[in-house]
Amino acid sequence: MTATLLRTAADLHARARTGRRAVVMTMGALHEGHATLIRTARKIAGPEGEVVVTVFVNPLQFGAGEDLDRYPRTLDADVELAGRSGADAVFAPSVDEVYPGGEPQVRISAGTMGERLEGAARPGHFDGMLTVVAKLLHLTRPDVALYGHKDAQQLALIRRMVRDLNFGVEIVGVPTVREEDGLALSSRNRYLSSAERRTALALSQALFAGRDRHAAQEALRARAREVPATRARAEALSAIGESRAAADAHAVATTAGGPAAVRAAARLVLDEAARLDPPLRLDYLALVDPSDFTEIGDGFTGEAVLAVAARVGATRLIDNIPLTFGPFGDAS
Repeated sequence: MTATLLRTAADLHARARTGRRAVVMTMGALHEGHATLIRTARKIAGPEGEVVVTVFVNPLQFGAGEDLDRYPRTLDADVELAGRSGADAVFAPSVDEVYPGGEPQVRISAGTMGERLEGAARPGHFDGMLTVVAKLLHLTRPDVALYGHKDAQQLALIRRMVRDLNFGVEIVGVPTVREEDGLALSSRNRYLSSAERRTALALSQALFAGRDRHAAQEALRARAREVPATRARAEALSAIGESRAAADAHAVATTAGGPAAVRAAARLVLDEAARLDPPLRLDYLALVDPSDFTEIGDGFTGEAVLAVAARVGATRLIDNIPLTFGPFGDAS
């Protein structure tokens, strides 16, 4: 499938529409993570619908000293990958097309949620991101727009903007795509040297350590709950040779776990990576409520996000995974 390259909103609006339009917004330098978004969009739009991929490096969301000038720009390859993945069109406007009067005087504010984590590390980033997303939603006029879970805070803010400001569009999140070794796909991965890439693996390894710690804790708690804490329990476990394992399970089940244990397991990996050559320089590790990106407490129940951001060499990377804390801390 060949995607049509469009440079202006007028050209996009001139296209006939017979079904649902699904839009995937990108800053280009497309990779398999973007391809997954496009393929998902194709399924949602169906054979009668249309998939539009936007490629626009938004200057408003880059702060002073960030990598706006060196951000990879690979439009020809992007158009080819987009078409191969199922896109009908690639909308790649110029800065003047998106901001015809220069930088906009009126912008979208991300509010307090936009000041946490990524917002604290990159002041103004989310205001710029939401402003361009709002503009691109107006310019592309989609029925549905798709974004990756890897940018979890971005996705949460877009969903909040669409709800709070009554945008008539459905927002769909698509799970993070990873390399075989666990590294989350990112356009910035190409900046990493081989040594830096080895260090960068600590981001996903830390998340997996937190997830595994949570799963192990809950498995032991579930095991300890299977038999009441009575003499009959001890006798039953002893009869099958598990008295020591039961004691271990009971000890773990009654000691500190939950969010604190998840954070500790992840931080251990990150602390070790800080001693590598080259070292990992941590920006933040957080276990948050995805509704507002505040840190969760030990009694929290529901969906949570374990998120990390760090620098390796000159490259800044982010990653996250979802976790579920049930009434007894049930893991998923």
